[in-house]
Amino acid sequence: MADTQEPFADVRILGDGFSIPALKWRELLFVGAIRGEEGIFMRDPARPLPPFRLPDLFPEGVRLQVERKGGRVVIRPLRV
Repeated sequence: MADTQEPFADVRILGDGFSIPALKWRELLFVGAIRGEEGIFMRDPARPLPPFRLPDLFPEGVRLQVERKGGRVVIRPLRV
């Protein structure tokens, strides 16, 4: 289990996506690294992405759907 002092390390891989702490998700929205419109989110390549231990969690051009589950946010690539 990841240390609570290292939210960048607390990524749980799921069969169809991954989850991160809700606090980390709020940080991504606050710094503008992730932007949303009508419930669909995408990486903003013009903004720096805070560090994550696992690379390529938020590739450019991939639309994401997000669901809050308790203190975490489940992020899945949107199937076209």
